[in-house]
Amino acid sequence: MNLHDWIDELCDVLEIEEAEVDEGLILDLARTCAHQVERVAAPVTTYLLGLAAGSQGADPSTVEGLAARAQVLAEGWDRPADAPDPDDVDDPIPDDSLVDHSTDEFVR
Repeated sequence: MNLHDWIDELCDVLEIEEAEVDEGLILDLARTCAHQVERVAAPVTTYLLGLAAGSQGADPSTVEGLAARAQVLAEGWDRPADAPDPDDVDDPIPDDSLVDHSTDEFVR
């Protein structure tokens, strides 16, 4: 069984119309994401590409454009795979335990 057979069978199982699939485009995008972002970004990125294509009723040239935009983003990704997400970084909380807050007023 080759990749084309797999795609045909998968389309049947997922009950989707067989589509013209540029597997080279998808694999290139997945490879770039895996190396430039992190390994698990590959399947998530290709899934989101498919979601975007489906929601826009994209033809093959539009899918190419969407993939190109994702590729540019991945190629320019400047955070190493082991870098923490900036939203998840614990910022130090100042210790104000010696400050008397008993007269503070809070607006609701």
